[in-house]
Amino acid sequence: MRSQPPFLPVSLTEAKALGIEQFDIILVTGDAYVDHPAFGTALIGRVLWDAGFSVGVIAQPDVKTERDFTALGKPRLFFGISSGNVDSMVNNFTPNLKRRSSDVYSPGGIPRRPDRAIIVYANRVHAAYSGTPIVLGGIEASLRRFAHYDYWQDRVRQSVLADAPATLLAYGMAERQMVEIARRLDAGEPARALRDIPGTSYTIEVAEWRAARPEGIVEIPGFSEVSSDKTAYARAFAVHYREQDPVRGRAVAQPHPKTVVIQNPPALPLSAAELDQIYELPFSRRAHPSYREPVLALEPVQFSVVSHRGCFGSCSFCALTHHQGRIIQSRSIESIVREVTRMAAMPEFKGTVQDVGGPTANMYGMGCDRWAAAGACPDKSCSPACQTLRTSHQQLTDLLKKVSDVPGVKKVFVGSGIRYDLVLADDPDTRYLEDLCKWHVSGHLKVAPEHISPRVTRAMNKPDGSVFDRFIDRFETLQESKPKRQYLVPYFMSGHPGCTVNDMVELAEYIRDSGLYTEQVQDFTPTPMSISTCMYYTGINPFTLEPVHVPKGREKKIQRALMQYREPQNRGLVIEGLRMAGRSDLIGSRKKCLVAGEKCGDRYRPGPAARWKRTGRLDPGHDPGSTSKKVPKGE
Repeated sequence: MRSQPPFLPVSLTEAKALGIEQFDIILVTGDAYVDHPAFGTALIGRVLWDAGFSVGVIAQPDVKTERDFTALGKPRLFFGISSGNVDSMVNNFTPNLKRRSSDVYSPGGIPRRPDRAIIVYANRVHAAYSGTPIVLGGIEASLRRFAHYDYWQDRVRQSVLADAPATLLAYGMAERQMVEIARRLDAGEPARALRDIPGTSYTIEVAEWRAARPEGIVEIPGFSEVSSDKTAYARAFAVHYREQDPVRGRAVAQPHPKTVVIQNPPALPLSAAELDQIYELPFSRRAHPSYREPVLALEPVQFSVVSHRGCFGSCSFCALTHHQGRIIQSRSIESIVREVTRMAAMPEFKGTVQDVGGPTANMYGMGCDRWAAAGACPDKSCSPACQTLRTSHQQLTDLLKKVSDVPGVKKVFVGSGIRYDLVLADDPDTRYLEDLCKWHVSGHLKVAPEHISPRVTRAMNKPDGSVFDRFIDRFETLQESKPKRQYLVPYFMSGHPGCTVNDMVELAEYIRDSGLYTEQVQDFTPTPMSISTCMYYTGINPFTLEPVHVPKGREKKIQRALMQYREPQNRGLVIEGLRMAGRSDLIGSRKKCLVAGEKCGDRYRPGPAARWKRTGRLDPGHDPGSTSKKVPKGE
């Protein structure tokens, strides 16, 4: 077994210093190379190195030339290609489809990642080394492995395996898959023969599929059908969504015009011992020393710790079910303590552990006895209402206490989100919320109710607003004896499928009456392979095939403005929304009003929003985002 280097090599000079003449595997990524377990390339690279393979990294290559792609030579086994920690389109564009001017995953924030990075990178690698296997991985590949709606082009795109010249696609966290691929290629198996590895997708020729379809594979509507028929798209989504379980899931096939994409069942969850081994690898927790400017994405996570994987919340707008799955995989307390002990010895460490958590911080240690033998239930989501779900926070409370006792540690924060319905379901004697507020949050506790309208929370698969109210009551009770009180910072979302302007007015009134601080708000963005994105594109609930209201265009802007009705620049849109909802009673100077009335007088006239409401059209050439217009003298 190879000893781990301080950093994975990014140049032939570094390779030769380690005695490497040819890399076994080369990883290409759209992120800067940061040697931290929160960065996928570092995680996969360290795991492969631990398995005995030499790994080189090509970070943020210049796609205008092949020079960067050939800088490390040809790998002995394969290229692994990822867009980085974030889907490249999500990373490069705002929810309003404006190109971002900076990238926190790049040194100095300078954008270096191309759009649809895995396709661009794969084409460059294939052009340079046409006979070398290419394995796609990371979030962009994982969530685009089937035909999918692409918000940025407003159309259905093919699976990335149909667009990129790749051999395999490893979806999910993929450590087990990548090691298996490396070992079997190292043993001499041809790359095209690797068709049975759980957690991977591959392609076969259309003629082969028609001639001899493998048994036990579920076929979903093909690309040609789902790209032209929204009901077919919804049906296809529902079928492959239900197969995303590592225990009971079956292989899924989707025909494309020139190939057939086949997804094997998900990989089995890692055991606690396997997770411990991965996260205790010798990550330096620093950006590669060749960078002269900081990589800003490192700062908020440098001294954070991953305690577990998976999330059984199954929120409609989240794609974790397709990526990490619903089964919780928790590390041992002892391993986490060892990791924090090493972290505390770093000269940069100032005593604060920034986060101990996972996709949902307080799911650590939780589980269900059914998961190991039968997987997660196919007909319902896990929730505190289920008697077989273990919701005790005792193991998490013990973990936070032991991490806090590590020498050199002064503060242990929980920066990941928590599920407040799980807090309410816990035994009060555990005192999780009390300890959390006392020791592990600063002045603000972040929670994500997302909405309070029952219709919208059902569409989101979130707890009802009454559950959030009960949590607020419990939180406020804890503040009574504090010399310095804390505050809840809720995350709310506008524009989600199923949400109407009336629902947003209800949320605005709730914000007004509760006095909650609403800096953290989000306008729904349709990202690949979530239930909400399927509803956004099709206007259909994929599981019931019932129609769903989808706010788009101007209505989406109005919904966002209603959530931030206090902002002066939103006044015109808020007034328009209140009138659309028949709630003009909330316009004016009375105590319960959300916004002041429109200004009157001969120097003002109704803005374009008001004219649009009355006539259905705007003035020719007028910016539809403008909501008022001052009349020039003499007009």
